[in-house]
Amino acid sequence: MATKVFMEALSPTMEEGKLVKWLKNEGDAVKTGDPIGEVETDKAIMELVARGDGVLRKRLVNEGDSVAVGTLVGVIAAADENIEALLGAAPAPAPSAPAVAQSDSPTVGQSDRTATAPAAPAAAAPPAAAPAAAPATPPAPAGPVRSSPLARRLASEKGLDLGTMQGSGPNGRIIKRDIEAAASTAPAGAGAQAAVPQSSQTVRLSDSQTDFTDVPLTQIRKIIAKRLGESIGPIPTFYLTAELDLTRVMEMRAAMAALGPEFKVSVNDVLLKAIAVALSQHPEVNAHWGGDHIRYHNRVHLGMAVATDDGLIVPVIWDADKKRMSEISREAKELAKRARERKLKPEEFTGSTFSVSNLGMFGIDQFTAIINPPEAAIIAIGTGEDKLVVIDGEPVVRQRVRLTMSCDHRIIDGAIGAKFLQTLRRLVENPLMLVY
Repeated sequence: MATKVFMEALSPTMEEGKLVKWLKNEGDAVKTGDPIGEVETDKAIMELVARGDGVLRKRLVNEGDSVAVGTLVGVIAAADENIEALLGAAPAPAPSAPAVAQSDSPTVGQSDRTATAPAAPAAAAPPAAAPAAAPATPPAPAGPVRSSPLARRLASEKGLDLGTMQGSGPNGRIIKRDIEAAASTAPAGAGAQAAVPQSSQTVRLSDSQTDFTDVPLTQIRKIIAKRLGESIGPIPTFYLTAELDLTRVMEMRAAMAALGPEFKVSVNDVLLKAIAVALSQHPEVNAHWGGDHIRYHNRVHLGMAVATDDGLIVPVIWDADKKRMSEISREAKELAKRARERKLKPEEFTGSTFSVSNLGMFGIDQFTAIINPPEAAIIAIGTGEDKLVVIDGEPVVRQRVRLTMSCDHRIIDGAIGAKFLQTLRRLVENPLMLVY
């Protein structure tokens, strides 16, 4: 019996995926659980695995193409099984057609996800502009030109007109090999003489100059845009800023480092531990907004923002309040490394109850971070610096750091946030309380 291969929801927030690479060719034998492709999600590059035994009879999506969750991307069947009915029922990859997940479409980590996947955003395969009329150019086909994002980019770079091409992909879609074939047969100078690039990836001024470059959004950048749009507008946010004394933290770090490299921790590691312990003492801050309810978490799973080349990812340190600083240090380094390599597992970037963002290493004195819904708050950490302050009537130099907490006023009132920061200040300025 044939097995349909769907674009799976490989992360809880994934709505579409980019098929980066096929790991199996048509005609290859596969078994249940075998990786058959690599998919770029909104968080990482993950494997798409076979859900049945047989032969990969058909690949319906090209490498580099983005499709909605629930879209049929391939068929696994016996070598002699007739799959024409399945291929005939496969939805066209045009962006205007909403993708509907079949009942046997598996998802990961989304037990309450509805069966209907959202329509693929129009940006996934925008229709090309109608080509300018020219005597030697055949008329453009009726309707939008179907092409993959990679094909549009290559066509723009080579100055080729998509409207004059016949695609060899599914439903006549223009793909990479069509562009390469057209470029190899185009007369010299044809690229430079093209009237207007169809997708306007770039607008050419000459062979070596452009006045701008458009770069298609990655899956992670798309979800960042969506999530931040859901946060800063609808959420009534207020901000609380506190300046904490790091002098004893620095003394403790020096003493720990003297014990051996395995005990060496950063200021950020200490602050992560302190925030986690403070959250365990203030469950009213360790909360999520649920629309018609507020969920107060009994465990502290700390999300830490990590900058990557593609955007921001928030890996999660689970039960951070119960871990030693040395454990948090090792885990934070490993998670940050794998986040930049796009190798995080779903359970490593989902489930946070509270998030932290640190730009101190970039010399930023103070900033405000945007809340990661449905969390109640996020703390932004600035740089630690020596300051002249007055203690017991005497001017002294102390190392200080500014923290700003962005709070969802639907969950946290000003006094609740202030009490949380008071507890955090006590822990940071008396760090031995973190190692008892």
